Amino acid sequence: MTEDKVKQIMVNGRLVGIVGLDDAIKKISAQVNSDEKIKDDLLKEIISNNYVPSSALDAYAKALLREFKIMKGIPVAEEPICGLNIEIVGMGCARCVQLENDVRDLLSEMKIAADLRHVTDIKEIARYKLLGSPALVINNNVVSVGEVPPKSKIRQWIIEIYNPIKNF
Repeated sequence: MTEDKVKQIMVNGRLVGIVGLDDAIKKISAQVNSDEKIKDDLLKEIISNNYVPSSALDAYAKALLREFKIMKGIPVAEEPICGLNIEIVGMGCARCVQLENDVRDLLSEMKIAADLRHVTDIKEIARYKLLGSPALVINNNVVSVGEVPPKSKIRQWIIEIYNPIKNF
């Protein structure tokens, strides 16, 4: 029986929700032998439950292969970061929600567009190997663990990591 769980993956620098990715990876795990076969088989599985624009098939195939390798513990190269990606890592306690709200408020005040996601899946949280929650991760840099930092500090980290004045 397929699981209708949505998992977010990075496709062309954007987070995209995929339904049934874990099931698709489990299904093809035993029968694959090359990266091209993995990409083709995963794409076929994913397209049956998700909309994938024809112009983005290649990008989805690469992203699905990356997720397959991560799930199987195969080393992969770091994904290049486009823009500002912020993750709140934690199970969803009151402090996690407060941190997410603070970050969202700051992004709005600063008029900065960013991919903001709250990682609550225990398997995904374990990949970070953090010893506390909530954690704040900006562009793959862990900047805070085990506390809700003051908004002034969060603002400082965002400014340091994302400098919108690039063309001067």
